[in-house]
Amino acid sequence: MSDSSESLKLAVHLIGELRSREHKAFLVGGCVRDRLLGIEPKDFDISTDASPAQIAEYFPGALLVGAHFGVVLIKEGTAQVEVATFRSEGEYTDARRPDEVHFESDPALDAQRRDFSINGLMEDPLTGEIIDAVGGRADLANKIIRAIGDAARRFSEDHLRMLRAVRFAARLGFEIETQTADAIRSQAEKVKTVSAERVRDELVRILSEGGGRRGLELLDELGLLVQILPEVKAFQGVEQPPEYHPEGDVWTHVLLMFEKMGRATPSLAMGVLLHDVGKPPTFRRADRIRFDGHADVGAVMARDLLGKMRFSNEDIEHVTALVANHMKFKDVQKMRTSTLKRFLRMEQFAEHLALHRLDCLSSNGKTESYEFVRQKLAELGTETLHPPRLISGHDLIAAGYQPGPNFSRALEAVETAQLEGEIQSREEAMVIAKRTLAAQC
Repeated sequence: MSDSSESLKLAVHLIGELRSREHKAFLVGGCVRDRLLGIEPKDFDISTDASPAQIAEYFPGALLVGAHFGVVLIKEGTAQVEVATFRSEGEYTDARRPDEVHFESDPALDAQRRDFSINGLMEDPLTGEIIDAVGGRADLANKIIRAIGDAARRFSEDHLRMLRAVRFAARLGFEIETQTADAIRSQAEKVKTVSAERVRDELVRILSEGGGRRGLELLDELGLLVQILPEVKAFQGVEQPPEYHPEGDVWTHVLLMFEKMGRATPSLAMGVLLHDVGKPPTFRRADRIRFDGHADVGAVMARDLLGKMRFSNEDIEHVTALVANHMKFKDVQKMRTSTLKRFLRMEQFAEHLALHRLDCLSSNGKTESYEFVRQKLAELGTETLHPPRLISGHDLIAAGYQPGPNFSRALEAVETAQLEGEIQSREEAMVIAKRTLAAQC
């Protein structure tokens, strides 16, 4: 990961070097937008009339990362900057990349090919001058997301731009300009042609960068939600028992959770999104509205959905665990000591607890279980939750037992007794193990 302040220093240095060789060179895109908004940029990009060959000649060690597009990556320590040659673009027959590009000398032509006006700004960091050929500065001031040029064409060139519009609007708290929004609605179905990985990455950013509620609302309003997440669209209108969920249906509940969550890790954001995904298919009316087994059903659905979106195996396991275990908090004050300790030592338990807190605050507001768990975590140290093992399978083999599936049952019984505080020594553990093995015969 690059260091922002060091990357800015490197970018200013590179621009100075290019200028000394009589080239035009500016900061461009998101870094200019963020600097004007008072946000520290994560990355810095430079746009220049120097050709890729010239850039490589001027800066030995530069990496050509986009030969067709004239993009060069320059690294120095923890800093890195992408330098791209001004270009205009041809048609996008694959709805992702231009069939051809033409290197240009006019920065205005480079700005015209970009997606949104707020991303088409350039800055001379040596003087502070802003070069605006697309009306981006006014749109920043008015908090508007506007496609550059013909909105319908911009989105037909790359269908992912529809999700990017939502991401910028959600993150920045901006409105999407009417013609831009209309163009998205008219092409919303085409988002299904975008690769799962690209949709995944945009969705995670929409949900985790602080504007998750607004992002979901915009996805729905623009017709994108039903295309990429029909399982979430199904939340709408699914009633919940008012004594537990006075806020309303499942959709409203999830929106409230995102509103209260703010910025979060991608896994927590996906856990919040999917924790009740099992409710629509398990809805029934009996003595009251019920969702029998919705956590288990939801875990299966979440695993399938996350797999289709190409999440990593690690993320799939963790988010699925968040979904599967979110209802267990209601029982924490009744759990056996050993059961509670095993619950509290789940991997990344802090996210399980964060999800539970948001779940409570966005429903009936009762946080007794949350406070109970926090108290127990404060009382119980790591060694209490993860005590050293008193015996192992080797000890059982040494005692004359043949290895087999009963070993795991015996060792689990020993650990349970240890977590309950009933035994402390190896000798006591062997007594429990032998008793358990004898009962299995």
